[in-house]
Amino acid sequence: MSHHAALLRTIFQEPINANIHWREVESLLHHVGADIESLNGNRIRCKLNHAEAVLHRPHHGNTLDRNGVRALRGFLAGARMTPSQYEEAHGKT
Repeated sequence: MSHHAALLRTIFQEPINANIHWREVESLLHHVGADIESLNGNRIRCKLNHAEAVLHRPHHGNTLDRNGVRALRGFLAGARMTPSQYEEAHGKT
């Protein structure tokens, strides 16, 4: 399984994993073709597959808190980028 597919599974798993590193999230977003725009402070605007969201980089440390993971999960689901949709588009690796 590719690193990005494994990260998507981690993002969508229950209970929420609060040990997801922001640099890996940014790498995933770039990998799937998201348009990322830096906004004021720790905010970024992400656009992917007609979905748009403002996400927040972690304020303290490098990992997302549970609310950050929920927001990321909601954006990815709205952009049709769940683990199964990713595997369908990119092949199971």
